[in-house]
Amino acid sequence: MPLTRDEDIADLLANSRTIAMVGASDRPDRASYGVMRFLQDHGYRVLLVNPQIPGERIHGEFVWTELAQIGEPIDIVDIFRRPEAAGEAVDAAIFVGAKAVWMQLGVINEEAAARAEASGLKVVMDRCPKIEIVRLRLPPVQQR
Repeated sequence: MPLTRDEDIADLLANSRTIAMVGASDRPDRASYGVMRFLQDHGYRVLLVNPQIPGERIHGEFVWTELAQIGEPIDIVDIFRRPEAAGEAVDAAIFVGAKAVWMQLGVINEEAAARAEASGLKVVMDRCPKIEIVRLRLPPVQQR
């Protein structure tokens, strides 16, 4: 079952440092653009994936074509994709050994969530980490 209890969500966010954002956008009017900046300002390292704009930089971070190219440990894969496309991102998160997948507001894919959980990943669905950090009043993370 996806995490729903405040304590579990707070624990996941408090014990994570690196978030890979699948579906990152270089457009300031897109939610992922603002969420990325907020997460960076809150102390997270945010790695970006968008096959439409590889090699660009957003808020100082390089944009990768796919998760497998990143080559460093990922705590959370934050998915800004349509629900039907979320499964591909979840499968990539499983492949790279991420600890959790986080499907953004409106992104609900029960089959993908079940695959992630069966592979040992924590799952958050239909929520935004920015909103949860503010709502739960979580302090900034300390970089290791």
